[in-house]
Amino acid sequence: MSFKSEVVIGLEIHVELNTKTKLFCSCPTQGKEEPNTRTCEICLGHPGSKPRVNKKAILFSVKLAKALNCKLANQIIFSRKNYFYPDMSKNYQITQYETPLGENGFILLSDKKVGITRVHIEEDPAALVHPGGIGKAKQVFVDYNRSGNPLCEVVTEPEINNPKEARDFMKSLITILQYLNIFDPDINLIKADANVSIKESGYKRAEIKNISGFKEIQRALEYEILRQKQAVQDGVLLKQETRAWDAKKGVTQLLRTKETEDDYGYIFDPDLVPIDVDLFKVKVPELPVDKQKRYIKEYKISKEDAFVLTNEFNLTNIFEKAIKKVDPILASKWIRRELVRVLNYNKIDVTEMKLDIEEFISILEFLQKKKITDKVAQKILEELAVKKISVKKYIKENKLEAVSDSGLIEKLCKEAINENSKAVEDYKSGNENSLNFLLGQVMRKSKGKANPKEIKEKLKKLLD
Repeated sequence: MSFKSEVVIGLEIHVELNTKTKLFCSCPTQGKEEPNTRTCEICLGHPGSKPRVNKKAILFSVKLAKALNCKLANQIIFSRKNYFYPDMSKNYQITQYETPLGENGFILLSDKKVGITRVHIEEDPAALVHPGGIGKAKQVFVDYNRSGNPLCEVVTEPEINNPKEARDFMKSLITILQYLNIFDPDINLIKADANVSIKESGYKRAEIKNISGFKEIQRALEYEILRQKQAVQDGVLLKQETRAWDAKKGVTQLLRTKETEDDYGYIFDPDLVPIDVDLFKVKVPELPVDKQKRYIKEYKISKEDAFVLTNEFNLTNIFEKAIKKVDPILASKWIRRELVRVLNYNKIDVTEMKLDIEEFISILEFLQKKKITDKVAQKILEELAVKKISVKKYIKENKLEAVSDSGLIEKLCKEAINENSKAVEDYKSGNENSLNFLLGQVMRKSKGKANPKEIKEKLKKLLD
């Protein structure tokens, strides 16, 4: 394949499926964390033990392959990836190689389509623990609790051209996984191996192993691209290699020169018979692209709002709950703009927020009934983002109910007009900004509790 872009990135993403038991045995995937306690003769590969396929893991994998627009294989065929390393005690990993579950799929980002080469099923290796960090540890511990957990690997085409696109791809994939209800970000792991090369080196590829989450993928790639560019400037001849990402130091470290697939000596696994994919009837739920179109058509919200809401699973959930009680346009405006603004200000990621959704919806209900103003609602939301409060109680205790007394609003407007004769003259001379100044004066007098629209109408009536 010939490349033209300055940077070429391909991802191999390993998704831990949210099943109760491992891929080929009945050991639990979650529970006791004491090392090597969630194991049996099958996941440890004892002689004579026979693997049995987890039906739910297959169902979840088929659902994911379909959601990623892949062409499904007729049969699921497992292979043995042979290598001698302590993370697989039987000296091979059960995976798919010759015939993956799905091929030739894609994910749509906001401004491009990224192709997916393949989706396949495999078992997770054990966790290797390096006291003091990789390269410094005098000994390495092996915990086989994770060994045998079901993984679905998603391999992209080398069509990603910068670290932000890689982050966006990972985020979109995680959103799809949550829509499918096959992955829980609070429980399950998602890791990526990133293949990255630059034009200046003739696209000599480095693979960065085991990057966790969409935030780290951007950091790791940004560092690695700079490292490769600097190496070329220094006259270093880059070679194909495998590197590790050290998130604490923010650097990649050389592990080994890159193996090729031929090194693994793949063979079909004789203990596992082929499984017909047609046996697994799965229904894919409404995904972000389709939900976005429905929101625009059904609720008349803007394309931009619909895109933001549907491409972030937590925001989708909030919106779906909110529209049961308030107008969809009001809900979309406040979730997409105000809620996101407040979270960004407090440096809280949407995926990490602990905000009480019911209390947030309560703010929207007060707004819709015109019992509070936008300004008051913003203030309450800023409080709600960082601590637990009862919105109803907060409004009452702080006397934040909107001023709805028409007579009082007229009185405040007259006071503002009498106290600001120059602004009045400017307005009558055609300066519309002066009206906004007067409006601000009335809002100050009402302590932000009067409706700006009502004030504006009253001021115009008095001045004209």
